[in-house]
Amino acid sequence: MSNRITVGLDGSVAGSAAADWAADEAVLRGAALELVHAEDWAQYGPFTAPLPEPRRQWAEELLSLTRDRLLREHGTLDITTHGTRGVAASKALAASAADADLLVLGSRGLGTVSGFIVGSTSSATIPETDTPVVLVRSVDGGERPLGDADDAGPVVLGLDLHSNCDRLLAFACEEADRRSCPLVVVHGWSLPPVFSYAPSLDPGIEKEMADGLQATLRELLSPWEQKYPRLAVDARTVLGQPAIQILDAASGAALVVVGRRIRRPALGARIGPITHAVMHHATSPVAVVAHD
Repeated sequence: MSNRITVGLDGSVAGSAAADWAADEAVLRGAALELVHAEDWAQYGPFTAPLPEPRRQWAEELLSLTRDRLLREHGTLDITTHGTRGVAASKALAASAADADLLVLGSRGLGTVSGFIVGSTSSATIPETDTPVVLVRSVDGGERPLGDADDAGPVVLGLDLHSNCDRLLAFACEEADRRSCPLVVVHGWSLPPVFSYAPSLDPGIEKEMADGLQATLRELLSPWEQKYPRLAVDARTVLGQPAIQILDAASGAALVVVGRRIRRPALGARIGPITHAVMHHATSPVAVVAHD
């Protein structure tokens, strides 16, 4: 990795909030910050052609003005700018972040009930890159992000015990450790269909399964707690739909971490339903971490 955070800018309030969050995160990490504006020529007409000069100037000014603003707030931050043209924005952003530690993008809020719009560029970029992607929220026109990088809330990790969890645990533990905040690990589960009527026949079955899952989770977390001895870890195995349990735990979180399994299918990669739900409804910044 290059000890660099890349953030995508599009001129929106959400993009500005993403830049603010990324700058705070870069300060926490002691990392450089790269501002990227990816211009997709195809959206301006049916043919690939150079952008009109006013549009090109606007893109250059967006990068320059954002850099100047962030430097006024973080004078020692190493900030570079980069503009791309002529390819799909999602591919350009993924290419820019290929050796970055983090790619940060904005998402626009619709309100507490409706959730958030994860734009087409963000949705298309996430499956294109194996770099962790953070979606930063902006609600009601506010330019400051919901959940600054130095917020005091916990880091919440949604975990599937049946997946390879190492990359998610490494990311979440590092984020919680550098913030000196607790790590809440949530595994939502349901009784298998074959046990649908078992609790009414034998109430101990549900508790036995819950205790087994809790023991598995504690065993999984044990080496990470040894690696990060100062980290306070709250391990939860909760009966119910995983996305709902993660969202319940994520209220007031500094960061929510979920996984995306790396797939290379013929019809293209996709984002799983639990991660998709958290992306659209968590109010805190959401980190999507690709894993095997």
